[in-house]
Amino acid sequence: MEIKIKLNEMKYRYDVYQMFNIYFPLDEIKFLDDGDYIVNILENKIEFINNEYYNESSISENIKEDIKRLVFSSLKEITKEEYPWGILVGIRPSKIALKYLEEGKSEEEIIEIFKVKHLASEEKARLCIEIAKTEESFVNKDSRSIAIYIGMAFCPTRCFYCSFAANPIMGNKKLVTSYLEALIYEIREMKKYINERKLNIESVYFGGGTPTAVNNEEFEIVMKEAFEAFVKDKNIKEFTVECGRPDSITKEKLQTMKNYNVTRISINPQTMNDETLKIIGRGHNSSDVVEKFNLARSMGFNDINMDMIIGLPGEGIKEVLHTKEEILKMQPDSLTVHGLSLKRASILYENFVLKKGIQVKKQKELAQMYDESRILSRELGLKPYYMYRQKNMVGNMENLGYSREGAECIYNIQMIEDKQTIIALGADAVSKVVFLDENRIERFANIKDVREYVNRIEEMVEGKKRLLDTLYLKEEE
Repeated sequence: MEIKIKLNEMKYRYDVYQMFNIYFPLDEIKFLDDGDYIVNILENKIEFINNEYYNESSISENIKEDIKRLVFSSLKEITKEEYPWGILVGIRPSKIALKYLEEGKSEEEIIEIFKVKHLASEEKARLCIEIAKTEESFVNKDSRSIAIYIGMAFCPTRCFYCSFAANPIMGNKKLVTSYLEALIYEIREMKKYINERKLNIESVYFGGGTPTAVNNEEFEIVMKEAFEAFVKDKNIKEFTVECGRPDSITKEKLQTMKNYNVTRISINPQTMNDETLKIIGRGHNSSDVVEKFNLARSMGFNDINMDMIIGLPGEGIKEVLHTKEEILKMQPDSLTVHGLSLKRASILYENFVLKKGIQVKKQKELAQMYDESRILSRELGLKPYYMYRQKNMVGNMENLGYSREGAECIYNIQMIEDKQTIIALGADAVSKVVFLDENRIERFANIKDVREYVNRIEEMVEGKKRLLDTLYLKEEE
């Protein structure tokens, strides 16, 4: 469907677009002279007009916020749909609560700000406060404390909702050897840099892609290099490997992880409904998830995360309840609940959304599905500890990480809160240098294309070192 908007002040186009995109995420939103929705920004007020509907508000010092509130509340009245995050579109809403807590505001004052300023629900405000309180004890305060991210650029197959640098390994086997050689070069060079600058590694996260997509021997080689460079004799707090796809996990790879002191792994079903797994291109079934989870438990892994996605094609409350019951049987130590994000670079968006082949459930049912994931977390004895939001999420909800006490993923918290330097290795990996004293962040992105990453690896390593030196050489002076 085409949503046509007439706006008299186009400099506020993005603010108006953001609010319409909440209510019409799969529709094409256009700004035209003959729009069905009219937004007028006048000298002392803002007007919203649609057919016989009329709403207006006065203008304050922050006109952009005024526009968002008027458009959001008007669309709420017209559509009769509830979006509990209100006008908040940023990816880190818990940071708002953390900022207010640090300023000494009470919980009730923070809840009122969320409700009045952002039109967010009390439930979301309390969720942000709960997460902010958990994160407070973890958030980094030492510029020389860093995290390491290692990215594998391959997956067994490409999931249809994915937009990451994840190349299906069957069609890219010729690239694997050269990629691993370049990755190992980067690992060794950054090991030398970290040792020279006497930096302290708090956590290591091996993700991707799918780290276990390569064969047993190749996985062993990379894990040994990562261990020698960033784990051995480093006294790190956490070493995570995001195994992800159960069809890539073997007993040999799990043993390799045990040998190299991995403390936390992820085995991610996304859904426990076999028909959905086929639709989204996962290449495994639900019984594979159970088998590999039980294998990992039997080998002594006592910190296992599982992911599930709300809003997958064809899934409603019935399918989510089934996934919920199956995950409950396995008793993971942490659970990450994602809302499906319809990313424009994904196969799902190209093949389903653009061709109108995907039907997203109504907001009321989506809210029920999210509620069931919260019930699941309580039944597992898990509490929320980190959260982030994405654009174009069905239901305009949040991605929420739950864990048992002591099983919080430190890397996830530091990554979301933007208070710790992260040195990222691999194709499409983005390093983040945090200048705590200046409240400033600089980023260095590795090239996404695997061939270009391999060809230009020395250039990327040197570029990363130069950026890191703007912080660490300055501190040494």
